[in-house]
This record gives sequence, C-alpha cells and structure tokens, in this order.
Amino acid sequence: MGNPCDKMVNLCPHILMEGGIEYCLGSFDGKRIDYDFSKVLTYLDAKGRSLFGESFKVRGEDKGTFLKLCSYMVKDIENCRKMEIDTNKGILLTGPVGCGKTSMMRLIRHLVPHKRTYEIIPARNITFAFNHIGYKIIEDYGKGRFYCFDDLGVEPLGTYFGKDCNVLGEVLISRFELFQKTKICTHVTTNLNAEELEERYGKRVRSRMRQMFNLIAFENNTKDKRI
Repeated sequence: MGNPCDKMVNLCPHILMEGGIEYCLGSFDGKRIDYDFSKVLTYLDAKGRSLFGESFKVRGEDKGTFLKLCSYMVKDIENCRKMEIDTNKGILLTGPVGCGKTSMMRLIRHLVPHKRTYEIIPARNITFAFNHIGYKIIEDYGKGRFYCFDDLGVEPLGTYFGKDCNVLGEVLISRFELFQKTKICTHVTTNLNAEELEERYGKRVRSRMRQMFNLIAFENNTKDKRI
C-alpha cells in the first residue's frame, strides 16, 4: 500500500502513537509512505480497543472491507485501481444492522491524522434539526465541510410548519452539487441496498449517489457484532 505525501508537515507520518506505544505503519522516504497492511491492522486493532473497549478486535471476515477502506483513506492508487475504487469519490458503506459500519468509519479516519478528516453525523439528527430550524439545515449541510452521514435511511420524514420534506434526499442533492463544483467528498453508511435507497429517496438521488460514491458492501450474512 502506498501514497504520495509531498505536502506533509509531520516528519514521521508513518508512525502513530496509541496508549504510549509507537506503531509503524510502513516506510517513509520523505515524500511517500509505503503502507504495510498487516501493520495497519495491528494499529487499528489497538486504536479500536481504545475507542470501543477491550472486546474490540479486527475480525478475519472484515479484513477485506478494511483493506478497501484503508486503501481509500491513504490514497493507495494502485490498490484502489485493482479494487475499482475511485479516490476522488466518497464512500457508501452498506451492510446489515450491527456489522460494524459506523465503528469502521470512526476508526479508519485515525490512519491519516495529518489530513483533514470528516465529521460523523447521524442522519436522524439532521432530520430532527430540520424539524426545529427548517430549510437552513439543508443549506448548512450542503456547504464545504467533510461529513459522513451515518445510518442513512433510518431517519423519519422531516416536517417543518406542517410541510413534509425528505431531508436527507435534499441534503444529498446539495452535496452532489458541492461535489460537482469543488470535488469535496461525502461519506455515508446505510443498512439499505440500492433498490431500497431508490425507493426511499427516488431515482434522481440514486443517480447522483452513483456519481458521488464508491460502493463498499459487507456480505448480507455478516454477523451482528453487538450480540
């Protein structure tokens, strides 16, 4: 795994600290980090225990998904090309309830602390805010910050002054327009498949999502890790 990093200010961006222990994720020649995926997983395992508790571990069945997400995060162009991932697009991470989507998105952003990260926002919180504040919420989330909208599809329909609104559908349209103008990416986690997303948000939004996102999916038989 490798990526160009010619603008880094950190002299050792390939070494991360967790719990007082140094984790070397690969080698750095001053311009480029050559990531070692096995070392990346070792770090993520330690960081995951710090974030989520001692019971956390990177499971064998999830390593393929981690490889895709990590390759994307560190912009390993060669690996991403092999896996048909476009680093200029965002991530649409799908899978059944409890498979670990949110935890993964919380975890992988720590791989690149030298880069601007994304804020994880539950989709339902956006709808709740819309119900209180109105259409300004859609405008606010359409601006140039980096977001991961978590659990897309579980949020209720928004209502403001008696008028219903598919809030996240409108937000996604705004994010698409932002993406077209600025190439700022959006990430999403969801339990819904493509057909369910179209039913929930309509053909127009689904079409925009195809252009905005790389689809990374867990297997449907992935076990619920909360049990």
